[in-house]
Amino acid sequence: MPPKPSGAPARRTRSAGVATASGGPPLSLERIIATAVDLLDAEGVDGLSMRRIADRLGAGAMSLYWHVGNKEQVFDLALDAVLAYHPPEADAHGWRANVVHMLEDWRATMLRHPWSAALLPRRALGPSMLGRLELLSHTLSRAGVADADLNVAIWSVWNYVMGATITRGSFERSADDLAAAQGRLTELGDRYPTIDRTRLLLDSDWDGAFKRGLDLLLDGLSPERPRP
Repeated sequence: MPPKPSGAPARRTRSAGVATASGGPPLSLERIIATAVDLLDAEGVDGLSMRRIADRLGAGAMSLYWHVGNKEQVFDLALDAVLAYHPPEADAHGWRANVVHMLEDWRATMLRHPWSAALLPRRALGPSMLGRLELLSHTLSRAGVADADLNVAIWSVWNYVMGATITRGSFERSADDLAAAQGRLTELGDRYPTIDRTRLLLDSDWDGAFKRGLDLLLDGLSPERPRP
């Protein structure tokens, strides 16, 4: 399970913005975090440094510390920024559609920002992720999932979304590679007859597999499902 939420480090404040050394717009927390997200998207976690953020902003590295306490806080705020969720206004499609919408948005966000999937299990949970978990918990509770089952339901969903996203993000085999692997599997078909028959290694419908797998998971969580 991810770490418990914790308070973000305090940061100093300025009474007025100061223009960057390059004469651009004044530094602000919003600009720093937006630049950090762009840098993380381009270079990954290892490519982020206060100096590189400052260079992109045309500012001195020390000037960033008027707005953020340290690089660790930048990681937390960047992660929180990309995980922000705005649920649809209409709530007419039932609990299941609302859950699916939020989880598909969560997965799509992490695929757009692959570094977020690597960081999320290692950071204190910020307001955006806590808000998603609260919305998920509240929705399932209103749907009839008992409190005794609620935490199991939440971590089951967490594990499914994180696992599916990390697998998709790290799977880089070409169509030729997959065909060759399936060919070798066919040659050994008597040892692996079922996965050969279903052409498992050629199945590249990642989005479809995620949706169908999520349906199976929600079927198991549904309060209407008969219990053994």
